[in-house]
Order: sequence, then structure tokens, then C-alpha cells
Amino acid sequence: MDQQDNQQTPKLPPKESLFNVNNHRTRNLTILTLFVIVLALGAALVYFLMLQKEEATDDAYVAGHLVQITPQVNGTVRKVMFDDTDVVKRGDVLVSLDDTDFQLDYDRAQNELIQAIRQNKQQTANNSQVKAEVLLRKAELAKAQSDLGRREALAGTDAISGEELSHARAAVVQAQAALKAVEAQEAAAQAALGNNIPLRQQPAVQTAVSHIKDAWLNLQRTQIRSPMAGQIAKRNIQVGQRIQQGAALMAVVPLHNLWVEANFKESQLRKMKIGQPVQMVTDLYGDKVVYHGKVMGLSAGTGNAFTLQSTQISADSWTKKAQRVPVRISLDEKELAANPLRVGLSMTVTVDISSAGTGKNMAATAERNATLPEADSVDWTAADALIEQIFEKYAK
Repeated sequence: MDQQDNQQTPKLPPKESLFNVNNHRTRNLTILTLFVIVLALGAALVYFLMLQKEEATDDAYVAGHLVQITPQVNGTVRKVMFDDTDVVKRGDVLVSLDDTDFQLDYDRAQNELIQAIRQNKQQTANNSQVKAEVLLRKAELAKAQSDLGRREALAGTDAISGEELSHARAAVVQAQAALKAVEAQEAAAQAALGNNIPLRQQPAVQTAVSHIKDAWLNLQRTQIRSPMAGQIAKRNIQVGQRIQQGAALMAVVPLHNLWVEANFKESQLRKMKIGQPVQMVTDLYGDKVVYHGKVMGLSAGTGNAFTLQSTQISADSWTKKAQRVPVRISLDEKELAANPLRVGLSMTVTVDISSAGTGKNMAATAERNATLPEADSVDWTAADALIEQIFEKYAK
């Protein structure tokens, strides 16, 4: 019995062993507590020393100018050179229109100028002829007046009869009338020539020149060209389609002169200023490619500041909703050339708000620091050369 009782009764650990276990647990809890405190202090230091100097958002997207391609003349599409996603250069022909009617107008305008030059030459010849007539009539009048003077000196003598004197006087009157007639013709000829206005300044000639330029310009506009380099998007045109002036055919999205629109919360704009440096990354290239830029300005509008929401408690209840405000950020052109972006790609943006920037707050107007795209001006060299050829050939 004693042996069985001894086997069933458990042996208690010594007091020293229990004390060691408690000390070990206390030490582990202390270490864990200290670790949590150090971690919290580290997070606080990171927040106050680093995050307080930055404002970041992943609600940001690449933006750019979307250039609509529209015809300047009505016509029928003969050929479409490019399709969506194709890359084009500035000046590339995108769409070719049927130019038959415009070519006929161009030929008619050239004939109009040739006819105007010929008419001017004819009028100049008529004017010279009329001037010669005037000189002749003046000479005839002078001769008639001289004859009348001699006969009047002999009046009352037997050397001249009254009838002969009467004929001499009639001859003077007739010569005067003939002179007046040719002088009127001379005035009309001078008026037709514009009182000695040079050929190129003649109204009829200038009108014909303007018609040539107008027809030439319309002919050039049958070749619809890209105003800038970029990528084709939103093609909306087919061969054989009849299009009207101003219709949207396609769009060209530039691959340069891009920027980023980052949507920040209102509270994040408190210390943000124009000109502050920005770092950006995109999912397309990952964190290995970092773009640099600067804060350019704040969007002019943010939408409604508050949104009314109906609730079961009251129909008049409303909830204040934090707004996202678009901030425009520039992109470095050299970095864009090395790693091209596309409009609409998402970006993660970090603004260094510890920098003073330009000192202007976000409500100020940023200075323009980018060249906006513009269409090419008309080059009249070919039209002017054709006009000069016509003058050299027909104005001599």
C-alpha cells in the first residue's frame, strides 16, 4: 500500500525551478514590450521626420494634348494612310481626299490670271493708240486754226471768198470736236488702266492672283497632314466616305509635352507650393524608373464641395465629403525620351513639401513654362513661284 501511494502522488517541482520560469516569462514580456515601444518610436520618427516632408498619392494619371484632326474642305476620302496606335511624324499625310474638282478650280484660276494679264496688255496698247490719236487731232486742230487765221487776215479782199472763209471756220470746229472725242477715249483708256497703276497692282490681276492662291490652298488641303508627332487614336473615317468640313476624323496624341494630373486631398495641399520637386513612378516600368518634375499649378475647379446624402434618420442630413483636387505636375523631357509614357497611365506621385519652390501657394497662377502645340503656317512658296512663272511668260 505504501508503495502504491508513493507511485500515485505526483512530485512537486522545487521552489527554485518555479521562480526561474516566472523570471523567464517576465523577461520575455519586458523584451516584447520594449520592442513594441521602439517600433512605435521609430514609426513616429519616420512620420515626423520624413512623411511630414512629403505628400503622396497614387490617384494620378499621365495627361497630354489630344489634337483632333478635322478637314478644312468638303470631299470624298480617297485613302487613309494610318490606323489606331500608329506613330506619325509632324507633316505626315494622314488622309487623302479626291482632288479632281479642286484641280479644275486651280487650272481655271491660272487661266483667269493669264486672261487678266492679256486684257491689261490690250488696254495698254489701246491707250497708246488713243494717245497717238490725240496728238494727231491736236495737229489737225492747229493746222485748221492756222488756215483760219490766214484766211481771216485776207477777209474783205478779193483774195478770198466768204464761202472759203466759212469752210475754214467749220474745219476748226470739226477739228476741235474730233480732239474732244479722242481725249474722252484717252480718259476712258486711262481709267481702264487705273491711271497708270502697275500691272501687278491692277484690281483684275490681284483678284486673279487671290483666286490662284485660294484654289492652290484648297488643293493642298485635300492632303490632311498631322500637325505634330504622336500616336493615332480614335480613327473614325473610311475610304469612300463623304466628309464635311470640321468633321472629326481621328486624333493625334503627342508622345512629348506630357504632364501628370495628381489628385490630392484638400488637406494635402496645405503646404504644397508651385515649383516644389516631385518624384513619380509608374506600374509600366516599376520602381526602377523614377521620373522627376515640379508642381505647376492647381486645377481651376474641383466639383461640388459637399454631397447631400439621404438617410433613414432625416432627409435633410448631409455628409461632408473630402474632395480630390487635380494638381498639374511637369515631366522631364529627357526622361520621357528615355522611357516614353502614354496618356492615361497611372502614376504614384510624391511631392517634397519641405522645399520652398517658387514661394507661390497653390492658389496662385503658375507661370507658363511649356510651349503649347500649334499648327503649321501656310507656306506659299509653290503658289508664288507659279504666279511668277505666269507673269514672266505672259507679261512681257
